[in-house]
Amino acid sequence: MFRALTIFVIPLLILFVVPGFSEAGEVTSERLLNALDEPHNWLHYRGDYSGRNHRPLKQINKENVNRLQAQWVFQTGVGAAAKFETVPLVVDGIMYITAPYNNGYALDVNTGRVLWRYQRKLPEQSLCCGPINRGFAMLGDKVFMATLDSHLVALDRMTGNVIWDIERADYRQGYSSTGAPLVVKDKVIIGTGGGEYGVRGFLDAYDPETGKRLWRFWTIPGPGEPGSETWLGDSWKTGGAPTWMTGTYDPELDLLYWCTGNPAPDLNGETRLGDNLYSASVVALDPDTGKMKWYFQFTPHDVHDWDANEVPVLLDLEMEGKQKKLLVQSNRNGFYYVLDRETGEFLHANQIARVTWASGISPDGRPQVLPNTKPTPEGNRQCPGMGGGSNWMAPSYNPGTGLLYIVVREECSKYYSSEQELEPGHFWLGSFPQITPDEDTWGVVKALEPTSGKVKWEFKFQTPTWAGTLSTAGGLVFVGDMEGYLTALDADTGKSLWRFQTGAPIVTAPITYMIGKKQYLAIAAGSALYTFALNN
Repeated sequence: MFRALTIFVIPLLILFVVPGFSEAGEVTSERLLNALDEPHNWLHYRGDYSGRNHRPLKQINKENVNRLQAQWVFQTGVGAAAKFETVPLVVDGIMYITAPYNNGYALDVNTGRVLWRYQRKLPEQSLCCGPINRGFAMLGDKVFMATLDSHLVALDRMTGNVIWDIERADYRQGYSSTGAPLVVKDKVIIGTGGGEYGVRGFLDAYDPETGKRLWRFWTIPGPGEPGSETWLGDSWKTGGAPTWMTGTYDPELDLLYWCTGNPAPDLNGETRLGDNLYSASVVALDPDTGKMKWYFQFTPHDVHDWDANEVPVLLDLEMEGKQKKLLVQSNRNGFYYVLDRETGEFLHANQIARVTWASGISPDGRPQVLPNTKPTPEGNRQCPGMGGGSNWMAPSYNPGTGLLYIVVREECSKYYSSEQELEPGHFWLGSFPQITPDEDTWGVVKALEPTSGKVKWEFKFQTPTWAGTLSTAGGLVFVGDMEGYLTALDADTGKSLWRFQTGAPIVTAPITYMIGKKQYLAIAAGSALYTFALNN
């Protein structure tokens, strides 16, 4: 069904060259491959394809970060309660951000002045899962946005005008999209949400010129396909396994890594007995065809809503005396994992948060599940809580320190179970967990040795945070919290060196880039976008 779009384009202010605008031209696949060679830009959702969320910029460093000051603030006008989770793109003098309810903006990177705005008219029906949007992707002269009503939209990067708009799935069944697309070569790749609505998850690739779908990978195999035997009866049809966070890509191996979410219903596994492949997993795909090369399942038969959608970070490190291509992930189930990203072989895991449901991870990578840890009608307290030991919060890796910086949520929940009939377009969890009033909860940034998972230092927050990290060659780790503070930590020790009160919760990760000879930092908080630079 066609739904009208509302486009509000401010009279084009970039007919002239915006200060700081580059003559580099269109964003090509080659530029995306070499994104770290452009310090004045931030071309990917996570800076580059590896998911490291690190920039080799060092003008802002340990010695001068205390002089960091706000430069300009852009108010979106969208309520802070909606959660402003965007990670901006910065491309040749223009910043591109998304905001809740599928608003999109192009801003002058020097001043925050609006160059254009896109507004989408959404259905009145409640859509999964909250009105958030995490960001754009870009290729050529277009920016791409996934929408809450399960469309993919291509906008002209200079005007905000709609070039094409295609429906990916029926939002009335619970399908939705909140993540940023990933452009790989000549394809726009985007996942779907809806794991709490009894959908069947998938990952799509689209032609950037026309919007034509090029392939679809179903995260739950159909009858007769490998893995289908891990679902009871017809439970595969409504089994969840969404793909709502952005994946990573290895150009040398030509492998796309995407993680999947919880099986459905979340807390009642009796109707879907089995491992429930490929839920709570990472899959390695051929980006040209969508064919799976390997998979690894973190939490077989998950009954606690522990999605595995956390960032799959790609690292090339020595391990056990050999140089290896690794994929590491801090998982929602409370464990940290190291895999061989060429083969999917399990190499190592260790606990990074409070864990009561498993005694550890077996040599084959399967969790050693303890008895009496499932949800019950009376409630069964288990750790981590439903928010997980980690979640979408971006980790970062600094090759200079050799440390991986992760955000951990320390909380536990009482998990309840009950029978619940599926109603298309409605939550289907099989009850809901609760955090008891006397439960001790907190958040923490941990610096890990990436091959061993050994913790080198910790920095604690008063409450669990949903914000991610950014590391820089200046020896800093930037991170936000739910109290509204943006904090700069010493990357070697975890000592707090600077902090700024934004006035609203921070639920995303910062970025950094150069304008001329000056390094800037940008972060979304509440309903505003803040930028920072050194005070001269």
